[in-house]
Amino acid sequence: MNAPGETRPSPLVNLLVALLALESAALAVIAGFLVVEIFVADATSLASAIGLAVLAALAAVWLGAIAVNARRGRAWTRGAALTWQALQLALALGSFQGVFARADVAWYLLVPAAAIIVLLFTPPVVSALSLRGEDDATND
Repeated sequence: MNAPGETRPSPLVNLLVALLALESAALAVIAGFLVVEIFVADATSLASAIGLAVLAALAAVWLGAIAVNARRGRAWTRGAALTWQALQLALALGSFQGVFARADVAWYLLVPAAAIIVLLFTPPVVSALSLRGEDDATND
C-alpha cells in the first residue's frame, strides 16, 4: 500500500521497471547457463569462460539494481538504464551482420532496448525519475 501523500507510479514507469527486471532475469539465466557450460563443455580458455560468466552475473545484478531503484524513483536510474540500452542496441545491430550473424538474437536484443529507450523519454517516466529525493542528494 502507498503511504499517505504518496502517489502511484505511472503505468509507463511500471512497464519500464518490468522490462528492466525481465532483462535482469534473462541475463541471470544466461549467466547460469555460462556457469554450467564451464563444467560441461571444453572451453578453449577457462579464464575467458569464467570471466564471461562473472561479467554476465554482475550485469544481471546491476540491471536488477537499476530496476529496483527505478521503482523507487531514483534519478540516476535513467542514465544507467539508457547506457545499458545503448550498449544492448549496439550489440543487436552488430548481430544482424557479419560472419556470425544471428537475426533471431538481434531481434531479442533490439526490441526491448528500443522499447526501454522510448519509455525513458516519455513525460511520465521523465517526471517520475527526475526528482531527486533526500537519499539522492546525500549520495551524489
